[in-house]
Amino acid sequence: MNKKFDRNRGFADNEAYIIEGRNSVFEALRTGRTVDKILYAEGDNNLNHIIAAAKQAGAVVKKCDRKKLDFISTSGAHQGIIAFAAAHEYSTIDDILKAAKDSGRPPLVVVCDEISDPHNLGAIIRSAEAAGAHGVIIPKRRNAGLSAVVAKVSSGALEHIPVARVSNIAATLDELKKRGLWIYGTGLGAASSSLYETDLRGAVAIVIGSEGDGMGRLVTETCDVVMNIPMLGKTQSLNASAAAAVVLFEVVRQRM
Repeated sequence: MNKKFDRNRGFADNEAYIIEGRNSVFEALRTGRTVDKILYAEGDNNLNHIIAAAKQAGAVVKKCDRKKLDFISTSGAHQGIIAFAAAHEYSTIDDILKAAKDSGRPPLVVVCDEISDPHNLGAIIRSAEAAGAHGVIIPKRRNAGLSAVVAKVSSGALEHIPVARVSNIAATLDELKKRGLWIYGTGLGAASSSLYETDLRGAVAIVIGSEGDGMGRLVTETCDVVMNIPMLGKTQSLNASAAAAVVLFEVVRQRM
């Protein structure tokens, strides 16, 4: 099955980040970077040692014609080989909770529920890091991954905050509950309390729903509290990243 390629977001199934050129790809492999897939032009013997290293690292290696490489390339200088990897390595929930413990502050975790726009995800990561959150959790499906666009929009924040990728958000929220966190969702009609009347000083996970539909049903049902941001104008909702920033800095205000 052919997968649609988008220069900003990579292949739709893995939000790939492009690494181009012989030296760049080989260095990524040599330093232990997780490379999911490599495409290379057939017949170039100068690539043999890179292909061997990629196979040893467990990457999927595929031949393709140079026209496809030219189309995918963003630099125009792929030298016959392109690798796909996350723009940053993923962390684990344990990493995030350890970061909270090491900080000496109550855990503050941001959970994204199907944030498909990489610009929104990058902005959320930036706000989360600026607000002192200990980590961000995203689902593997129907959510932007750590692509080059996400890394760029985060303005460097991605280097300073762990991001974990999980199979099931609702199950992950249940795990966070068992580990002492309260789950606070964001929504409109289902909202049970105003953001500004909610105590967010303890160990909390803040769930940010998708741009169009908000949080899914199971995720909503898993939340301990669903909050709304009071809106005084005619606009009924905020962009997902703007909503995340408002909520996160209310947490900062309360904790100060």
